Amino acid sequence: MNTYRKKSVGAVLTAVLLVGGATACEDGKDAKKDSGAAAPAPSKAAEKPAEVTPAAFLEKTKKKSQEITSLRYTMSGSNAGQNIAAEAAMRIKPSVAMSMTMASPETPDEKVEIRLLDGALFLGSGVKWMKFDMKALDPKAAAQLDALGGQKGENPGDKATDLSAAKDLKTVGEETIDGQKTTHLAGTVTLDELRAHSAAATPETKERQEKNLKTLEAQGIKDLTMDIWIDENDQTKQFRTRGNGTSGPLDVTLKFLEINKPVEVTAPPADQVVDLAEMMAGGEGSA
Repeated sequence: MNTYRKKSVGAVLTAVLLVGGATACEDGKDAKKDSGAAAPAPSKAAEKPAEVTPAAFLEKTKKKSQEITSLRYTMSGSNAGQNIAAEAAMRIKPSVAMSMTMASPETPDEKVEIRLLDGALFLGSGVKWMKFDMKALDPKAAAQLDALGGQKGENPGDKATDLSAAKDLKTVGEETIDGQKTTHLAGTVTLDELRAHSAAATPETKERQEKNLKTLEAQGIKDLTMDIWIDENDQTKQFRTRGNGTSGPLDVTLKFLEINKPVEVTAPPADQVVDLAEMMAGGEGSA
């Protein structure tokens, strides 16, 4: 049960922080062509006004992403040998709340539901739930979640900021995902470059990023390949992060289904919940 709890709690925290930093956007709207007779012969760049520099895409990302208050998405892939398959709805502002259905870490054929609300994480299946009071069991993780929804919290465009540190940042091209036209950007960054790039971040963001970097270093990962697909509404449609480590590959893809639509999360009925903090306080910590 302890292993199951750690994997499940770790998975949902990874999901929250990944999503909090993954949303991005770009300027994909066509500009009008200049029809002046005296204009010089158009260059290839002028013939394709949508080809704004990748850096310009990412700079706009940081500003646009601040407007995101909620989203629905899927998450798939693997991390350190653990497969990830989940569907979720998340509210970022005014406070963080999430509802996620994911494959069980112990039995992939089974589904587990996770709800995150008011600093408490509920893990269950059917009518049986276990409650983890994050503020009591992991104050630092709870602080990260609180910051994510606050004005001083993590900018939802954080991943775009990370990608902007890539020296090989490029526009891959236009691709269609789920019937939507997108612009695909990609680049590779080392952990050292990410650490240096976060030097000007807020203390809260630097602490969170440093924790993430240490986790990656513990997995033996030295660099990350990041891909962003941005739709015509200037919103991220998909984000992928890849890396090779000694404990197994990291390859996680987030696909965004809805943005800024209402997300309501409710706690399970009290008579179906076992509170882990209360069990520990009652001398049942070994459970």
